[in-house]
Amino acid sequence: MEKSLHSLSLQFGTSEQTGKTKQTELISSKLMADPRIGKAKELLAAALKEYSSTIDAVRSADPVLVPQYQEALARLAVARGGAPYFPYITSGIGNGPFVELGDGSVKLDFIVGIGVHGLGHSHPAMLAATVDAGLEDTVMQGNLQHNSGSLAMCERLLGLANQHGAKLDHCLLSTSGAMANENSLKIAFHNRFPAFRVICMDNCFAGRSLALAQLTDRPAYRAGLPKTLDVDFIPMFHPADPEGTTRGAIETLKRLLARHPGEYACLWIELVAGEGGYYPGTKPYFEELCKICQAHKVLVIFDEVQTFSRLSQPFAFQHFGLDAYADLVTLGKITQVCATLYGDRLKPKEPVLSQTFTGATASIRCGLAILDELESKKCFGQNGWNVRRHQYFKSKLEQLAKKYPGKLSGPYGEGMMIAFTPGDGEADVAKDMLMRLYNLGLMGFLAGSNPNRIRFLPPPGVTTEQHIDSACGIIEQAIREMGE
Repeated sequence: MEKSLHSLSLQFGTSEQTGKTKQTELISSKLMADPRIGKAKELLAAALKEYSSTIDAVRSADPVLVPQYQEALARLAVARGGAPYFPYITSGIGNGPFVELGDGSVKLDFIVGIGVHGLGHSHPAMLAATVDAGLEDTVMQGNLQHNSGSLAMCERLLGLANQHGAKLDHCLLSTSGAMANENSLKIAFHNRFPAFRVICMDNCFAGRSLALAQLTDRPAYRAGLPKTLDVDFIPMFHPADPEGTTRGAIETLKRLLARHPGEYACLWIELVAGEGGYYPGTKPYFEELCKICQAHKVLVIFDEVQTFSRLSQPFAFQHFGLDAYADLVTLGKITQVCATLYGDRLKPKEPVLSQTFTGATASIRCGLAILDELESKKCFGQNGWNVRRHQYFKSKLEQLAKKYPGKLSGPYGEGMMIAFTPGDGEADVAKDMLMRLYNLGLMGFLAGSNPNRIRFLPPPGVTTEQHIDSACGIIEQAIREMGE
């Protein structure tokens, strides 16, 4: 296991004097070791456990709290310029995948901010990391402000990324997955100048910045926005036609490279289509595309913002055995702070990479704590927690599909990314079921189009088979309601 922030030894203040080593202790180290800090953390952890442990099942709203909650939702809609997707404001406490809302209801949160909260809600490790962060001198770290956590996170991610043969030397932290992807494009264009085109998979999602809206295969997301990049699309692997989509992707890629020789800087890939519908590719499909790109000096970018820590290995490119092709890798969500990893040969020669903010101190410390928990829970490996939970969830959904033919199909996805198609997959059917699930106490989200799907991103560090049973019970209840 890589060194966590708490075990990181920077050896500041060590000096040689008359043949002997004198160890000078930093004031910050003295503060963190102060018994009052330890006692305070113990008291906070005990109080949190006392209250969060009572949140252990879905429950309905408290009628007394509903009016003020509805008022808060209305005010939020005005303040942010539109209502939130769900009528959702938390009370500030939860327990694993369960979360209490401001109306007193409890939801089983299987989307966790679209994959952000890897340990669910109110996890004691998050409390401890946040308290430690509160004792540090800065809230935000960045280009001119690096605390030891920045070094720890960079080295931790690079260590995980390179453990099976990838050659990623540098890690640039950032505050969002979109910024991580923007940085990957900047590095690719800078290195391959004057190449200016990008190749993506159809039905992909890259982000919502001006540049990434061009990569994202959703015309509505580009409405009213100027064109910023030249992007071409190739077919994504589809399990309904594995040979056809693989052959189509290879043929399209070769045709594009021949039509625009020397113009492509990179191939940008989601190894499991996220918003596109939770379609995982295969090693043969990806490997052939990567080999062609290598031959044409086109860089390969793996977007791991949603997939990181959810499959059999920390990185999806490791899960698919594509380490040799990882030129650039982006990640985020579950790590709380996002990052762009790249090899030394791609290091920009000009100052094109810099950010005032790279991440909050609390985010960095929490991200390191999450990585510790995921490893200690043995989430990774062919028989790890992620794979076993996927198989269990998949089997339960398959049982529902057999019991209610035509009401649910699938399941789809990989690891702790799972989805199903409700009914015929029409948009209104999927939206209706999603909102029914929410009202019954289960949170998921939509993905894909034609068909539309409901996706789940259960927090991998804390989800149990009992939680999955509860989720499937709610799904069955929604199916019955829709059939009435």
